[in-house]
Amino acid sequence: MSRRIIGPFNRVEGDLEVQLDIEDGQVNDAWVVSPMYRGFEQMLHGKKPTDAMSYVPRICGICSVAQSVAAAYAIADAQGIQVPKNGELATNLILANENLSDHLTHFYMFFMPDFTREVYQHEPWYAGVKMRFTAVKGTAAKDMLPARAQFMHMMGMLAGKWPHTLSIQPGGTSRAITAIEKVRLLGIIYQFRSFLENTLFGDKLESIANLSSAKDLQAWAMQDAHRKSDLGLFLEIADSLNLADMGNATDHFMSFGVYPVAGKNLFKAGVWKDDIVSPLQPETIKEDVSHSWMKNGDKPKHPHEGVTIPDPDMKDGYTWCKAPRLGGDVVEVGALARQIVNGHPLIQSLIGQSGGNVRNRVVARLLELALVVIEMETWVKAIRPTEPFYHLTSMPDEAEGAGMMEAARGSLGHWLRVKNGRILNYQIIAPTTWNFAPRDAHGQLGALEQALLGAPIREGEETPVSVQHIVRSFDPCMVCTVH
Repeated sequence: MSRRIIGPFNRVEGDLEVQLDIEDGQVNDAWVVSPMYRGFEQMLHGKKPTDAMSYVPRICGICSVAQSVAAAYAIADAQGIQVPKNGELATNLILANENLSDHLTHFYMFFMPDFTREVYQHEPWYAGVKMRFTAVKGTAAKDMLPARAQFMHMMGMLAGKWPHTLSIQPGGTSRAITAIEKVRLLGIIYQFRSFLENTLFGDKLESIANLSSAKDLQAWAMQDAHRKSDLGLFLEIADSLNLADMGNATDHFMSFGVYPVAGKNLFKAGVWKDDIVSPLQPETIKEDVSHSWMKNGDKPKHPHEGVTIPDPDMKDGYTWCKAPRLGGDVVEVGALARQIVNGHPLIQSLIGQSGGNVRNRVVARLLELALVVIEMETWVKAIRPTEPFYHLTSMPDEAEGAGMMEAARGSLGHWLRVKNGRILNYQIIAPTTWNFAPRDAHGQLGALEQALLGAPIREGEETPVSVQHIVRSFDPCMVCTVH
């Protein structure tokens, strides 16, 4: 058996290190290490609750809107405020703009370039993939980056700037939308739709959204027009490299729900395990720090009671990441989790066929691009420019609230306690905290640690490509993980 340390990973937001035990040509054990500590929770202690709206977007430069939305939800919950429908619609549009841009960037700039490595030079698809997806220089970047930039103009119209916008507030959004701007927003969405349909999918968004089984997806990929699309090329690679057999973790999925309109989420909250969707029970969320560089408590704590006190000398610690658990269980979060919890038939079929894996995580992310763009058109049309976008109220001197929603990478929660008008405690669990968690006191490995077990190692590899694919299939954001 040999021990290998891989990291820092390139094309990952923040610092990540993976330690592997390798035996008989595969990963026998794994430890996922977040080697950087930041401490936003300490920064917020003693501040005014509304100050969180200035601090938390700066946790991350690529999912700052998601952090803003979670904080706004937590403060609104503590205030007991009801957001007007226009505020919900505008917030959904801003969040979707960021989430879909993240999905697009992940596929084109983070994930697909790994298949241009020379280890794959004898594959029949290699020449085309190298020309298309070589990092920065490939034709895909020249196609995608202008489309993404045009799509992000929506952020400028609705939020003023990105990242770290301040337009999202507990009572809604501070930026009203005019009738003329509705037309402009639809124009931006239609342009983005055109890119997706002509380049990524080679098909109508509705056709992608309506795929209902693994068999349907396979039949779709066999058609000439679809096979030449970027999704078609990915599916060819996935079949060639057996990506559906790589990176299986817990097959226990969770979603906090996202994109609310009038009390109903586009993607609902819940927990999926063994073909059963159960209601989410937020009170069962606990954070274990037995293997973190944190001061140990006597037992795992719910975020409302939890603390974040760094201690780099903890005996059993090997990461700055905590180990969140749901009812004591390890769960996976992300687009795949959202879509299985929400009951999309294609994802139900894929998971029934092969569980959570590298291929299925990517397919779910691309499926979400189609599903959400279609809904964005509906949200814009539903805005009523003459009605309120924002309700203002005050914060009680003592209160607590929770903001639970879905970022691009999965379930994001902010938990807030206020005393004497100041923040007494503020705890955050980010998506990658769930997925890249360490072992807990019972020895349960985190989701990625489990997914890495059995990963094949080619002879002579220093940085195994299988490990790269598995890690990136989760689309990690390490700066959010350690906040």
